[in-house]
Amino acid sequence: MTDDLRASATTHEPLLSVQHLQKIYPTPGGPIEAVRDLTFELRSGEFACLVGPSGSGKTTLLKCISGLMAPTSGTVTLDGKLVDGPPRKMALVFQEYGRSLYPWLRVDGNVELPLRAAGIPKAERQERVAEALDAVGLAHVPHSYPWQLSGGMQQRVAIARAVAYRPEVLLMDEPFAAVDAQTRADLEDLVRSVWKRLGLTVLFVTHDIDESVYLAERVIMLSSSPTIVQEDLRIDLPEERDQLETRSLPRFVELRHHVYEQIQKAKRGFNADAA
Repeated sequence: MTDDLRASATTHEPLLSVQHLQKIYPTPGGPIEAVRDLTFELRSGEFACLVGPSGSGKTTLLKCISGLMAPTSGTVTLDGKLVDGPPRKMALVFQEYGRSLYPWLRVDGNVELPLRAAGIPKAERQERVAEALDAVGLAHVPHSYPWQLSGGMQQRVAIARAVAYRPEVLLMDEPFAAVDAQTRADLEDLVRSVWKRLGLTVLFVTHDIDESVYLAERVIMLSSSPTIVQEDLRIDLPEERDQLETRSLPRFVELRHHVYEQIQKAKRGFNADAA
């Protein structure tokens, strides 16, 4: 992380601000309130994980934050500007990486595509693609096709495409849910490495409690639907983390237990009415 980014990360001004977000879906049976009153902020350079029970509105929240869906009420601001459509300073990585990659384009072509759409000059596009592929450990396969790669490598391509866009905020919607446990561990270390190397602000949605504690500086726990923030927990683990050593630390076990306990509480019906 650069000195400028480290300095901005220590300021009190939020980069991303979600204030009193509410989302109500109209249905034939009547309105359904998915998100009730959700408020949190991220400073520049922070890594936060969102966890909550199934159906707690995590994906709905990401769609509202990314400008893909308008909230019923409340606001999302990025760098002090209202998000009312997909912001140029934000990128999103989905779980279904296979569907997000074009099989007829080579790896470098997939990573370059949003840069080309943004009108970035060819020389700069090539520089960004090379930098992004190097950051995710794929500098050796730029001319391969996605279908020639493993699932984990395909997800690395999706991450490279997002970071090549040089966003300020990277949103990740359960990006490792479809890969095996060993690949998942490798990708967890990869995303922390990319986060620190490029100075990104990351908001990472996951169902995996251990993953949230291992990855993040903060774990934001959501209640059952209609959703509010149940707890915003600071993860006070060492900055440098290792899959074996970190997960063996007594503090890791304590934090994991606490998050698990809160998720179970949410499943039992903690919501705004119970707060």
